[in-house]
Amino acid sequence: MLTDQERIEVVRYRIENAQHTLAEVTVLIQNEFYNTAANRMYYACYYAASALLVANNIVTKSHDGVRQMLNMHFIKTGKLPSYFGRNYNQLFSARSTGDYDDLFNHDADSIERLYPLAQEFVSAVKEQVDEWLAENA
Repeated sequence: MLTDQERIEVVRYRIENAQHTLAEVTVLIQNEFYNTAANRMYYACYYAASALLVANNIVTKSHDGVRQMLNMHFIKTGKLPSYFGRNYNQLFSARSTGDYDDLFNHDADSIERLYPLAQEFVSAVKEQVDEWLAENA
């Protein structure tokens, strides 16, 4: 169990990591590293989601756990729009496909479609995390 101060530090670290990871995507797209761009988009969202969960004392131990708890505590309750759950799942799937499927490569079109989803997700989650930090820091 984290102390309150440790939890604040973890939340800050993870939301900053989400932003930095998302910033990497533009460089990857410019250099046509589309599979890696899909990976980094997903991980940016994963880091943001995990920051939100930690802020709310919700413990997970896996990627599936983060998806399930995000859905249960934030999507189904209306704290985040329902399409965020679908977008998160799309990014997870794109990352998995790009990382693990043989003879598959993302292209510019698929990445250009996914990138705004990741940007919106990280931005919206960061707003909630920033509010929590303002109340708890």
